[in-house]
Amino acid sequence: MTTQPTQLKAGALSFFESIIMGVAGSAPAYSIAVAIAGLLGTAGTIAPNALLIFAVPMLGIAVAYKGLTAKMVNAGAAYEWTKTTFGEFFGYFSGWALLIAAMVFMVTGSVPLGTATIDLFDPNLASNVWLTTGIGAVWFLVIAFVLISGIELTSQIQVVMSTIELGILFVISIAAYVHTAGHAANPFSWSWFGFNYDAPTFAASALIVVFLYWGWDVTSNLSEETRGHEQNAAGKGGFLSIFATIASFVAFTVAALMMFSLKDSSGYSDNLIFHVAQEAGLGVWGGYAATLALVLSSVATLETTMLQFSRTLFAMGRDHALPPFFGQVHERTVTPVRTMYLLIVVGLALIFISSFMPSVSTILNDSVSAIAVQVCYYYGLAGLVCAWVYRDQIGKSLGNTLQYVVYPALSAISLFGLGLYALTTFNLTVKIVGIGGLVIGILFYRPSGYGKRVADIVAEE
Repeated sequence: MTTQPTQLKAGALSFFESIIMGVAGSAPAYSIAVAIAGLLGTAGTIAPNALLIFAVPMLGIAVAYKGLTAKMVNAGAAYEWTKTTFGEFFGYFSGWALLIAAMVFMVTGSVPLGTATIDLFDPNLASNVWLTTGIGAVWFLVIAFVLISGIELTSQIQVVMSTIELGILFVISIAAYVHTAGHAANPFSWSWFGFNYDAPTFAASALIVVFLYWGWDVTSNLSEETRGHEQNAAGKGGFLSIFATIASFVAFTVAALMMFSLKDSSGYSDNLIFHVAQEAGLGVWGGYAATLALVLSSVATLETTMLQFSRTLFAMGRDHALPPFFGQVHERTVTPVRTMYLLIVVGLALIFISSFMPSVSTILNDSVSAIAVQVCYYYGLAGLVCAWVYRDQIGKSLGNTLQYVVYPALSAISLFGLGLYALTTFNLTVKIVGIGGLVIGILFYRPSGYGKRVADIVAEE
């Protein structure tokens, strides 16, 4: 019986491409366009504070990923680290949480992509849920087939898209601040960076920010395919990418507060970038550029999310935590195409189900909350793993102790606390997806010994 290869293509990505992948994972334009309005509606005028305050634990987890990638290079990333440190049960559910979050995002990312595509032709049709989900499904298939073709082509396309996206965001943000210098609807106020949260809005604001920043960790899932293991290129790439997204999020949030009333800005969930460009006087071409940025960013973040899903499922299959069928790569493209076939089927099914929801905004709001719970769980585990792995630095190096033990551990605890508290505030749909999606993983869990015995029997036959 001929066995399929189980190793990904080493050295396919550069350090620069790793940073770009991290930025694309957090998707600045997509996040600004569809989620900043929700943050403004939840946190109000202190939304800039939320972006900075809740970035603190996220940076702590990024430090943990950087430290763990330096020690363990693996496509499974958080799954592999947790399994190695805390055992296969916790490792399995760390990987499972990422798989569920990625599958839910197939809807969250595809629907705005359909909406943005429609906006290029007839914005009046953008509220049609069937049309937007249908076009989103077409985009989803196109992206999936690009990933199946190989990591090099995927990365090259990603670099081009992200460069154009960031360029558009830079130009629009500069135009916005030039405009507000003499025509600000609301003068800039340092109180926007204050901490005046109402009790019910604190957790909700934090969840939105967790969703906004999520995705940079794709760089660690691509660590086996990234050059410069000795320099920890993959871990550093993910860490550095976060700062670009923080800057873009804060810049557009402050611009929105200066240009519009809070009521208006919080209602621009269709594409906040478009409204900023129009108010800044960039006219028709500015509107097209804003829509293009949303399309490119949506494609980019769907691409990186699919990469995370495929690499995590591949690693779990390779370890027999899930069927070993998924732990093999295509001989020519050296990519885990079998994981992509599963993703295509499940993704299309979820997109179809979402078409029966009452509105696009309902799809987005429920998906954001459900994804954030999964992310809090597997990010939190990674933070605890890093603290445990680097515990030998206690008493040896104060710097390493603070950086890789204290900071990740506190970040993990804060994310766990946030996730548990948020569960009490969810509606039924979010509870079913957020909690049920994690619990259903029990049905597929098998100890590694069981999986290996089954694999041996199949091989003998």
